[in-house]
Amino acid sequence: MASFFSVLRRLYLSIYNWTVFIGWFQVLFLALKALKESGHEHVYNAVEKPLLLAQSAAVLEILHGVIGLVRSPVSSTLPQIGSRLYLTWGILWSFPEIRTHLLVTSLVISWSVTEIIRYSFFGMKEAFGFATSWHLWLRYSTFLLLYPTGISSEVGLIYFALPYIKASEKYCIRMPNKWNFSFDYFYAAILALGFYVPGSPHMYRYMLGQRKRALSKSKKE
Repeated sequence: MASFFSVLRRLYLSIYNWTVFIGWFQVLFLALKALKESGHEHVYNAVEKPLLLAQSAAVLEILHGVIGLVRSPVSSTLPQIGSRLYLTWGILWSFPEIRTHLLVTSLVISWSVTEIIRYSFFGMKEAFGFATSWHLWLRYSTFLLLYPTGISSEVGLIYFALPYIKASEKYCIRMPNKWNFSFDYFYAAILALGFYVPGSPHMYRYMLGQRKRALSKSKKE
C-alpha cells in the first residue's frame, strides 16, 4: 500500500511539474516573440492568459507542503507564492495602466526562466528519479541573477502602480458600511512594499543556504 501511494505521488508530481513547465515555457516564448516583433509595451497582452494560469497553479505548492507531499517548508513557500500572486492578480491584472511598463518584460523573463528550470528539474527527479549535474547547477545558481532582477521588477511595478491604485480606489472599502470596517488598497500596497525590505534579503540568504547544501551534497555523491 505504501509503495502504491509512493508511485501515485510521483505520478501526480511529475504531471504537475511538467504541465506547469509547459505553461512557463509558453510564457517565455510569447514574451520574447512579442518583444522582438512589437516591443516591450505588448509583452503583457501576449502572455496574460498563460501567465495567469501558470502562476495561479503555484497555489497547489502550498497545499503540497501542508499535506506533506513535498519537503519544502510552507514558511518559505507561502511568501514567495503570495508575492507572485499579488503581482500577477493584484497589480498587473487589476491595473492595465501599468502593463506597458518596461519592468513587466524583466519581470516576466526573470520569472519564466526561473520556473522553466525549476519545474523541469523537479519533473526530471519525479519522473526519472534523477537530474543531471548541469540541471542541478542551473536550479541552484540562476537565482543569483534572476532573483534580484525579479524582485527589483516586482518592487518597481508596485511603486509605479501606486498613483493608479490611489486614483481608482479599486478594492477599497469605505465607511460607513454594515461591517463597520474600512480598507484602503493604496496603503495595503505601501505595506506590501515594506515587506520587501526585510523579506527579500532574508529569502536571498535562504536560497544561498539551499544552494550551498545542494551543491555540496552533489559533490559528495
